[in-house]
Amino acid sequence: MEVLLSLFKNTGHLAFYYLLPFIIVLGIMVFFHELGHFIVAKLFNVKVLKFALGFGPKILAKVWGETEYSIRYIPLGGFVKMLGENEDIEEDEVLAEEDIPRAFNNKHPFKRMAIVVAGPFFNVLLAFLLYWGIFYFSGAYIRFAEIGNVLPDSPASRAGLLKGDVIKSIDGISIEDFLEIQEALFGKSGIPVEVYVERGNDLIFLTVIPDEFKQEAYGQEISMARIGIESSGNYAKKEFGPWGSMKHAAIETWTWITRIYDTIVKLLTGTYSINMMGGPIMIGQMTGEFAQAGLVALAGFMAMISVNLGIINLFPIPILDGGLILLLLVELLTGRPLNSKTREWVQKIGLSLIILLMAVVFYNDIVRVFNQFP
Repeated sequence: MEVLLSLFKNTGHLAFYYLLPFIIVLGIMVFFHELGHFIVAKLFNVKVLKFALGFGPKILAKVWGETEYSIRYIPLGGFVKMLGENEDIEEDEVLAEEDIPRAFNNKHPFKRMAIVVAGPFFNVLLAFLLYWGIFYFSGAYIRFAEIGNVLPDSPASRAGLLKGDVIKSIDGISIEDFLEIQEALFGKSGIPVEVYVERGNDLIFLTVIPDEFKQEAYGQEISMARIGIESSGNYAKKEFGPWGSMKHAAIETWTWITRIYDTIVKLLTGTYSINMMGGPIMIGQMTGEFAQAGLVALAGFMAMISVNLGIINLFPIPILDGGLILLLLVELLTGRPLNSKTREWVQKIGLSLIILLMAVVFYNDIVRVFNQFP
């Protein structure tokens, strides 16, 4: 009995601190994604039959107007079902005469493309709105790029960097926060970099050759570059008005978009190991940790994940939005859609790729969980 009570307590703790925040965060992101498809479909007068959060059997369902809205048991996605979206017409979407112009497949490819793109776009929009709220209501804490200590016999000491120097740029990349230094040095171990430094009233250029070191991330060792400096620890809080918050939100959103593409390139070239990739278990764990850190931390994490969801959905893989966009581009170039057999094979290949990717991330998640135990 004591074992069962202990298991119940631990399970309840996991559900409250990890599972519940994960479901809420994922639900908001999925809602925005499907809302994008829904709004643009309505804008182009496409009949929307279903708007669902989750998959599988329905928990709640309500018909308003011509659309059924539902919440379902499996909270790992959602869908918007439009009239004429599939080649095979189901019973609930038999085309009445007046509905023929309102079928998805009867719309111009550009309109269909806009409907498809709207989902990922709304995920990016959600990230922008979250960042705007964070900057507007909480401002931002900036750790000055001021050197508090130069390590002996380090690249920095050999180059002549001193305690109290403020780093302004590295190889032309502007530095405002100390954390940006590591990012600017990535991939540059053994390569001379130009460092622009403010020293008292003087501005000077120094050439530094970073050393290489290994850093563990997600159970893998990543090659990093360092110059051997420590932060002074001086912080400042920046307040932003509505327009300043909007500007910084746009910058932060764009920064994450570029980071995602950079990460993809590094995965494809082998710079990053595929073992670094994580799935629902890792995201759920991180969501719980950020939720316990506070609302602002959770909002920032949600924004980052929402950008990831939007960009990944644009990959040209059938089943994803990007795959459908690719098929619509083919239709625009050839003047006709792919025949049903070709389309079926393309979708099977896309499904196989998605299943393979999911298998990899679930395997990584499970290995990561077991590695946490001694």
